[in-house]
Amino acid sequence: MGKNKLVIVVLGFFLFVEASWAMLQEPIKIATVGNSITYGSKVANREKNSYPAQLQELLGDSYEVRNFGVSGRTLLKKGDRPYWETEAYSNALEFKPDIVFIKLGTNDSKLQNRVCLEEYESDYTELIASFKAVNDKVRIVILLPLPAFTSDTTNIWNPIIKDKIIPRARSVAYKTKSEVLDLYQLFIDQPQLLPDRVHPSSLGATVIAKRLYETVMLQESRPIAIFESDDIKITETVNFHGYPQTNFEYNGIPSKVVQPKKVAAGRPWVLRARFWGHEPQTDIALLERGFHIAYYDVANLFGGPEAVKRWDDFYELMTQAGLSRKVVLEGMSRGGLIVYNWAEKNPKKVAAVYADAPVLDGQSWPGGLGKGKGSASDWEAFKKVYDLKSEKDISKFKGNPIHKIKSIAKGGYPIIHICGAADEVVPVAENTKLFEEGIKAHGGDIEVIYKEGIGHHPHSLENPSPIVDFILKATNQKVNFAVIPSPSAEYRSAAGWIEGKDWWAQAKDIDSLCQATKETDLLLMGNSITQGWGGNRPNVTYAPGKEAAVLYFKDLNWIGAGISGDRTQHVLYRIKNGNYEAANPKVVVLAIGVNNFGENSAEEIAKGIQKILMFAKEKFAPSTKIILLGPLPTGLDPTTDRREKYNKIHSLINKLGDQKTTFYYNVINEFSDNNGFLSADLYAQDGIHLLPEGYKVLGRIISERFNSIID
Repeated sequence: MGKNKLVIVVLGFFLFVEASWAMLQEPIKIATVGNSITYGSKVANREKNSYPAQLQELLGDSYEVRNFGVSGRTLLKKGDRPYWETEAYSNALEFKPDIVFIKLGTNDSKLQNRVCLEEYESDYTELIASFKAVNDKVRIVILLPLPAFTSDTTNIWNPIIKDKIIPRARSVAYKTKSEVLDLYQLFIDQPQLLPDRVHPSSLGATVIAKRLYETVMLQESRPIAIFESDDIKITETVNFHGYPQTNFEYNGIPSKVVQPKKVAAGRPWVLRARFWGHEPQTDIALLERGFHIAYYDVANLFGGPEAVKRWDDFYELMTQAGLSRKVVLEGMSRGGLIVYNWAEKNPKKVAAVYADAPVLDGQSWPGGLGKGKGSASDWEAFKKVYDLKSEKDISKFKGNPIHKIKSIAKGGYPIIHICGAADEVVPVAENTKLFEEGIKAHGGDIEVIYKEGIGHHPHSLENPSPIVDFILKATNQKVNFAVIPSPSAEYRSAAGWIEGKDWWAQAKDIDSLCQATKETDLLLMGNSITQGWGGNRPNVTYAPGKEAAVLYFKDLNWIGAGISGDRTQHVLYRIKNGNYEAANPKVVVLAIGVNNFGENSAEEIAKGIQKILMFAKEKFAPSTKIILLGPLPTGLDPTTDRREKYNKIHSLINKLGDQKTTFYYNVINEFSDNNGFLSADLYAQDGIHLLPEGYKVLGRIISERFNSIID
C-alpha cells in the first residue's frame, strides 16, 4: 500500500472513531428539584407542559431533563413537609446530575414554617453540598421563588417570600458561588400566569422553561482579571444580591465592579451612572446573563468635562482588562447628563444607552427654569461645573444632551428610555419627549416606555424584561426563540377548542389527518387564522372561514393545519416532529408570524419563517410547492407599531420566494383601502383576525395562486 493511501486510511479511521465517540457520549443530565411548581401541579397536561418537560423539548436529545419536584415540600429540614424526606430527593442524588435547578422556598413562607427561617441558609447550603458530593463538577442554579398573589397571611405569603426568603437565597448563592435566577421579577407583573395566585399555568411554565434554556445555553468567555492594575486599590468585596461586588479606588476615585458567575461571550458590560444599587433589577438580570456591572463615581459633576474625562480613564481600564470595547451606558435621573455627554463624544464605544427618567437639560433640572421646581443648591453646583456666571452664559450654554441631539442620533447606537409620564421633577416634555422627537427626526434609534400616572419615582420597571431584552439585542446576546423548535403550551378553550383539548390534542389531530389523507392538494399551515378554515378538525369549535372554504376549496383535497396561538417555533416543531409529509401535499400555504410580534423583532420573526421554509423543503417531496404569505396583514391603522413591524418582516422575507418552489405574496393591498387602513368588513376589531368576508378574500387569493402554480 502506498504512503498516501495509508495516510488516508489512518485518517479515515480516526474520523470514524471520533464520530462514533460523539454518538456514544451521554447527554448532559439536568435535575429540576422543587415543589409543586416544579412538579407541575395545576398545569394542564403536566407530563407535557410542566416547565421541566418544556425545557426538555427546547434543549433536545443532547440533554436529559428529569423532574424531581414534589408538591408541598419545604427546603427547611424542620418544615412541615421537608423535601429531604422524599424519594425524589434520593433519586435526584442517584441521578448524579451535571446541572441542578433548585426551586424551593414557596412553602417555607407558610406560618408554621416561618419560625425555622433562621435555618434556611444552613439547610440550603447543605442541600447544595449534597449534590456536589455526588458530582464535584455539578452546576448549581438557585431559582428564586415566584411571587404569590394570595391574601391568606397564614399560608403561602408574598411578604415573607420577598423580604425573608429571597434575601436568604441570594446570600446562599453568594456564599456557595452558585448561580441564581430571579423568577420573582419575571412574574411580578403577570398574575394572569398564576391562575390560582401561586402556581403557574402551562403558559407560565413556558416563561420558566425559556429562562432556564437561556441559562443552560449561555455562550461563555473565560473569566478575566480586572483588578491587576497597580493603580487599583481594593477596599472590600461584598454581596450584591448574590454576586461578588468589588469596591476599589482607581486614581483615588471610588469605583465598583460586580462580576457574573459565568462571563458571557464577548464580555459585555454596563457602566452605570449615579444612584448605585437603586432599583437594581435590570442590573441583576444582566448579571444572570453574564454581564459585568461597573460604576465610577462622577457625583456632582453633572456630566461636565471632568466627569467625561473620568469615564474616559475608567473605560480604558476596563477594556484593557478584557471587557468589550462597546459598553452599555445606564443613567438614572441626573445620570442622563454624563451618559449622553460621554456617548456623544465616544459613539463607537457605545453598545446601547438605557436612561431612566433622565435629566437632559440642566435648565429644566436642576435649574427649574421650566415647569419643574428644580434644586437651588444643585443648580449652583451645575453652574460652577460649566462656569456659567451670568444669565447670558446660561442662555448661550449648549452643553446639555438636549443640545446634542443631532450628534447623538448620528452615533447610531440604540436608546431606550423609561419615564413616568407624570414626572414633575424632571418634566418629560422638557426632557425625554423633546429628545425622543429630535432623535427620530434625525434618523436615530430610540424606544420610550412611558409609565402612565407615574412621577419621577419609582424608577425602572418591576419586571425589567423589556429593558433587558433591549440590551441583550443591542449586544447580540438575545436568544431568538422564533427559530428554536418547541411545542406550545396553549390550553385554553378560548383558543377555539373543545374544553380540555390542549395544543397537543390539536397537533395530534392534524398529524392523524395527514397520515390518513393521501395525495393532498392543499395543506394550510399557520395559527388561529388558518385554524379558522375549519375542515375535519374534531376538536375545533370556531371556524369563521368555513363558508369560504366550501366556496373556494370544494374541489380540493385539503387539510387545515393551523393551531391557535402558534408562533414560528411551534410550526417548526410540528414540521420536525410530525408526519405532515405523509399527506404528500401538492401545495403548502404558510401564513405565520403574527403571534411572534409581542416577543420578537421583525428580524427574528423573518429568521423563524426562513427556518420553517428550510424545514419544509427537507420534509416534503421536491415536487411540493410552497405559497409563502408570512404574517397576514395586521394593524387596522397603517401608522400602528404592528403595521410597521408587518411591513418590516415582509421587506425581509420577500427575498425568500424563488417563484419555482416557493412563491411569496404580500396580500396587504387586498385587505386595505388606498390609505392603508384595513377594511372593517374583512377584519375583526383586534386588527388580527379575519371575519367571514375576510376569509372569502383570502380564499380567493389562495385559490388563484394554487391554480396558477399547478397549471
